[in-house]
Amino acid sequence: MSVLVTAARRAAAALVVGAVAFTSAPASAASQDATSSEARTQVTIAPIDLNGPAISEVKVTVTNEGPDRLRKLKVTFNGPVGWAVQPAVRSVDGSYQPGAAATAEFRIQVPEQRAGFTMRTFTASATYEGGDGRGTATGTRVERSGPVLDRLSDAYNNVAITDENNTKAGNYDGEGNSFSAQKLAAVGLTPGASVTALGAQLTWPAATPGTKNNVSSTGQGVKVAGKGSKLVFLGSGVGNGATGTATVIYADGSSTTGSIGFPNWSFQDATAHGATLVKSTDGRNRPDGYGNAGIAYRIFAHSIALDPAKQVELVVLPANAGIHLFDIAVAP
Repeated sequence: MSVLVTAARRAAAALVVGAVAFTSAPASAASQDATSSEARTQVTIAPIDLNGPAISEVKVTVTNEGPDRLRKLKVTFNGPVGWAVQPAVRSVDGSYQPGAAATAEFRIQVPEQRAGFTMRTFTASATYEGGDGRGTATGTRVERSGPVLDRLSDAYNNVAITDENNTKAGNYDGEGNSFSAQKLAAVGLTPGASVTALGAQLTWPAATPGTKNNVSSTGQGVKVAGKGSKLVFLGSGVGNGATGTATVIYADGSSTTGSIGFPNWSFQDATAHGATLVKSTDGRNRPDGYGNAGIAYRIFAHSIALDPAKQVELVVLPANAGIHLFDIAVAP
């Protein structure tokens, strides 16, 4: 048996049953007067220490906001897939009046933290009788870790654009090829140029050709501000499977997710993955100079829907390095 497997089993064995704390508080006039159609049993998860590898204690609090006494309470807690939790369910004996709260403790095995920005979702559920009369209630908590970049250009990690007189720095597709700066300029994509796509005003990278000027998307967290109907992504794909899920986090902590995708920068159907063609350029730069004249190399747009009433705070990019991004913007 390997050392890693042995260590993992020892860590799992170290998970022990936590305690249940019961506290009683006087019912407020509001809770006494509430009807079952208005009240909601509250399930909240305390902050979780994600500094792994470790076993972290997690506290889940259930508060009776209903008009009746709550009894036969059971609480479950779940983390990301593969994270061991004990116990599987926690029972609370007795009953508690409106305004009272019970805290159930669990332990979760936290793996070593990975590099970059991450979002981990934890869920706790309660089943009961009485209270608000609904029988079930659920609470979630999203824990963030890792850096959040101030702008997309801070995440540039790939050279997609080179000058035809100096093509060797390019490696957009992993084979040393890149877009021609001259051919991009011929269709209006000069450094810092404004680009309109899917109702959004975007900006073409201002970086000098031959330097890092786009993002190969690997789940980076990037600040994006504004309110609107959709978030628009300007980019192109490497390979035929450049698709993934982006997550938008609003200022109030809620989030929206959506799928985006770009066709391969050449040859694949221009409507693949639901993308919209923005620009086509003639040929590309290869390590030995400009070539492939007569073949189109393309830029696309895609979008995900937003809640127009909410302020966007940041976006978590898809975890697919085949998706290459030049800009992101909120559309009205």
